[in-house]
Amino acid sequence: MTDVESLQALAEALDAPRVVWVMVPSGDPTRETVRKLADVLAPGDLVIDGGNSRYTDDGPNAALLGEKGIGFVDCGVSGGIWGKDNGYGLMAGGSDDDIARAMPIFDALRPEGPREEGFAHAGPVGAGHFSKMVHNGIEYGLMQAYAEGYELMAATELVTNVTGVIQAWSRGTVVRSWLLDLLVLALKEDPGLEKLSAYVDDSGEGRWTIEEAIRHAVPLPVISAALFARFTSRQESSPAMRAVAALRHQFGGHAVHAVGPSGTPGQLAGPSSGTGSTPS
Repeated sequence: MTDVESLQALAEALDAPRVVWVMVPSGDPTRETVRKLADVLAPGDLVIDGGNSRYTDDGPNAALLGEKGIGFVDCGVSGGIWGKDNGYGLMAGGSDDDIARAMPIFDALRPEGPREEGFAHAGPVGAGHFSKMVHNGIEYGLMQAYAEGYELMAATELVTNVTGVIQAWSRGTVVRSWLLDLLVLALKEDPGLEKLSAYVDDSGEGRWTIEEAIRHAVPLPVISAALFARFTSRQESSPAMRAVAALRHQFGGHAVHAVGPSGTPGQLAGPSSGTGSTPS
């Protein structure tokens, strides 16, 4: 493996016809890289976008390169930091000829075993990244379900070996998965997960999945709830829940918690009107 100082140097270092794999942050960094490659590559070359680009970028990128006679394939890549040891799950979009030309690369990256269990030609340009978007949306839902199950078991005094129970699910059960194995690993490294903040980011694919669901009128309640749970994790105090508390206090005279000196919930404030007996 050899480093080069520029995309021009990269083009000069590779024998034609070239295959160039792009894996940079999605959005402007990828679009700019593709634009520069269009200027330094030659007809007959092929560019593969292996990053997490939004599928709607693939058509314009393919068209830009196509004007120069350069092929384009979009490839969703799954496997994270463990892929270098276990292989990467790949889903690619592009023409039959371009996919066939890149197949030695895909075969080198995918897990050992039948090709169809680690690689799919998902469809034309854009299909690879669309498939990866849906994959990541499903991932949101799976992680949220495991997390909620963990929290419920941790909340009861009845289950005294939560990590052990979750590990026992890793073989033979219908909920076994690699994500579950990773949760076991995390709990063994940090029992109670006390070293971590509850703040959870999202990198965009979950939002894109839900936007596509709206466009196609496909209900995605699980994936939507999982994304919204991440939004909730970023709120130290929810304006919506404060509004709900205020409304319960106003219409039913229900007791509410006043804000304490440090901004944490303080003493219960008694009813100011009504009897406080209306359950809601």
